[in-house]
Amino acid sequence: SLVGAILISIAILIAIFAPLISPFDPLKIDLRNVFQQPSWTHPLGTDMLGRDALSRIFWGARVSLIVGVLATAVAAVIGTLLGLLAGYYGGWVDAIIMRLTDILMCFPAFIFTIALAAALGAGIGNLIIAISMHAWTGYCRIIRGQVISTKTREFVEAARVIGASDARIIFLHVFKNSMAPLIVASSLSIGGNIMTEAGASFLGIGVQPPTPSWGIELRNGYGSLLTTPWLSMAPGIMISLLVLAFNFIGDGFRDVLDPRMKYKY
Repeated sequence: SLVGAILISIAILIAIFAPLISPFDPLKIDLRNVFQQPSWTHPLGTDMLGRDALSRIFWGARVSLIVGVLATAVAAVIGTLLGLLAGYYGGWVDAIIMRLTDILMCFPAFIFTIALAAALGAGIGNLIIAISMHAWTGYCRIIRGQVISTKTREFVEAARVIGASDARIIFLHVFKNSMAPLIVASSLSIGGNIMTEAGASFLGIGVQPPTPSWGIELRNGYGSLLTTPWLSMAPGIMISLLVLAFNFIGDGFRDVLDPRMKYKY
């Protein structure tokens, strides 16, 4: 978890201070210096348009973090609200929400996201919507299960007896005691959403050039993989490290928040 926290902190600092630490303008084209070898001037060389690869990696961190975090947040909010309604009220409300969840979960997540992103059009905003429109199903199932097991507890019955409204019971008592698995699932999902963004941008459906993105940098280096492999290796390593870091953090949250994991030894 400590390693994950350090890696995420570094990525956040890179994204925030990209304008200050980037040696060159990531959008500046210099056709006289295309495919330059790594050097002191260009530590990761230049791409097919003479743009500094390291600068584009720094700026690309912004896109990956923004998409990963915002898509997770939107999906978590939608899934949590629907899961609370389904688990607390049950009956036809639960049936409708769960059948909709089952329908969406029949589609592979990446294929669904790519198809919806293509229909909505390329762009960061549309990509976030496309990712969250499938990702909320997992949160909905998690929260529903937690609510079903929590709404029959004594403190919930006591709140109902003293006349607390459904909204107060749901958000103040039920949701408050169902947050642990939501936090774990959210931290683990950010890494997957970063991978989805990179894959969509690699296919030309996500972030569009000339905006720097790790997925776009993978695509830019793909055509010259045998001659300039570092152009694809650098963003690939950054994606792998950041996804691994969020998985480490998610495992840490699970160990801390789940009593069964905390005391299993």
